[in-house]
Amino acid sequence: MNNYLILIGISLILTFLFRWAFRTLPGERWQIMGVIPTVKQPDGSWSGVNLTYYGFFIALSTAWAGVVFFMLLGAVALPFGMIALALSLILAICVPASRMTARFVENKAYTASVGGAAFIGILISPWIIHFMEKVFAVSTPPGSWLSSGMAALAIAYAFGEGIGRLACISFGCCYGRPMDQIPAMFQALCFHRSFIFSGKTKKISYAHQLDQKEIFPVQAITAILYCGAALMGMVLFVFGLFTTALICTLSVTQLWRFFSEFFRADYRGRQKISAYQTMALASMVYAVLVVTFLSGPSNGMPVDLSTGLKALWTPWMLVFLQTLWILTFWYTGRSQVTGATITLFVNQEKI
Repeated sequence: MNNYLILIGISLILTFLFRWAFRTLPGERWQIMGVIPTVKQPDGSWSGVNLTYYGFFIALSTAWAGVVFFMLLGAVALPFGMIALALSLILAICVPASRMTARFVENKAYTASVGGAAFIGILISPWIIHFMEKVFAVSTPPGSWLSSGMAALAIAYAFGEGIGRLACISFGCCYGRPMDQIPAMFQALCFHRSFIFSGKTKKISYAHQLDQKEIFPVQAITAILYCGAALMGMVLFVFGLFTTALICTLSVTQLWRFFSEFFRADYRGRQKISAYQTMALASMVYAVLVVTFLSGPSNGMPVDLSTGLKALWTPWMLVFLQTLWILTFWYTGRSQVTGATITLFVNQEKI
C-alpha cells in the first residue's frame, strides 16, 4: 500500500506541475528570475549577470533525480555512503560533459547538451557502480547491485530529464518545428495544443525568429513520456524486476530521443541523423548489454519504497541534496548568452 501511495503522490505532483508549466513558462516573464549587479557603468547603471529559471528547473530536476536515486537504492538497503559517492562521481563527469559534447557536436562553447551528458553517464555508470560494489564489499550475490543500481539510475535520469524539459520551455531552447510543418496526425497526438513563446531573449527568438508562432510542443511531450516511463520503471522496480525496469525505461527515453529529433527546429548538427540520435541508440544497446552480462539475476522480491523514503530524512542527506541543488543552479543558472543593464533608484514617495 505504501508503494502505491508514493507512486500516486508523485503522479499528482507532476500532473499539477506540468499543467502550470505548459501554460506559463513559454511567456517572457519566466526566463529571467533575477540579476546580480557586477560592474558599474559611467552613466551610473550596472551591468549584471542574469539568473535564469532554466537553472532553477535544472537544479530542481537534478535534486529530484537524486531523491529518487537514493529512495530506490535505500529501499534495497544499499549503503547511503556508496550511493552518495557513486552519484557524486557520475555528476562530476556528466555536468562538464554536457558542455563539451555540445561544443563538439554543435561547435557552441556556451551551450549545454543533456543528450550528450546522458550518453556519457550511461557509458560510465555501470563501471562506477561496479567499482563501488567492490570498494564497499557489499555482501550480496555478485552483480546484483549493478542491476538495481542501473535500474535506479535509469529511473532517476528519466525523471530528471522529464522535469528538466521545463527549463527548456522557460529558456526557449530544444524547441519544436512550427505547427504548420508538422503532419496533421502528429498535431492530433498533442490535441493541437501548441506552444507560443514570447520574449526576444529566448533562444527560439534570436536563433530562428519563431517567437509568437505556434510551435509543436516537443518539450512537453518529452516531459510526459519520460516521467511516465520513470513511473513505469518504479512499478517494475518495486516488484524486484530491476533489469526489466532498466530496459523499459531506457527504451522509452532513448527511442523517443531518437524520434523527437525529427520534430525539432533547433540546430542539432549538419547530418540528417544527428550525433545525439546515434548516441541515444548506442547508449540504450550498450547499457542493456553491460547489465545483462555483468549483473546477477533479479530475485523478484518486493521492494518497500517507504523504507528508502524514511532513510532520506537525515540531516546529512538533506544537506547533500540542498548542496546538489545549489551547485547545479550556480553552474547552469548563470546565463552567458544574455546580459542585463540595471538602474537603481530611490522611491521618494516611500521615504
